[in-house]
Amino acid sequence: MDSDPTIEPDTKDWTWVLDRPCPECGFDAGSVPPTEVADRLRRNADAWPTVLRRPDAVTRPSAAVWSPVEYACHVRDVHLVFAGRVRWMTDVDDPRFDNWDQDAAAVAGGYGEQQPAAVGEALVLAANEAAAAYDAVDGPRWERPGRRSNGSVFTIASLARYHLHDVEHHLADVGAGAAR
Repeated sequence: MDSDPTIEPDTKDWTWVLDRPCPECGFDAGSVPPTEVADRLRRNADAWPTVLRRPDAVTRPSAAVWSPVEYACHVRDVHLVFAGRVRWMTDVDDPRFDNWDQDAAAVAGGYGEQQPAAVGEALVLAANEAAAAYDAVDGPRWERPGRRSNGSVFTIASLARYHLHDVEHHLADVGAGAAR
């Protein structure tokens, strides 16, 4: 599947955010108990409909930077991917996740052509689905492992923090700051 030629693909391995604060958005994974992730995902999702009502919601700030609606589509899909991974980690011992190419997903999903209000509603629903998956985890199940296709190993707890960083970082990307 192709990527949008105007957007430089994000090929960074962002797992380092689990070990040190993100200098771009200030997120500090080490300060977040995994039991707080579900509520923070919901609060983050609640901020997106306001972003998507802005007059610039469908406008890219530059040709190489996603518009707020494109970021919101990505965040919606991140929630869905991570909800599935959490459920899989609770049901299967040490699953290996298929690679998810976010840049190809943006092209295939026509992120830039989607309606902001509909994206906002779908994002909130997806965030609630992911939050419910985390709400179902307790005690030692937070340490159940899973791994990405590149071999990076996560526990449900570290996956939760990694997930939260992604959505809080993108809310900051659109100028709305973190919804903590």
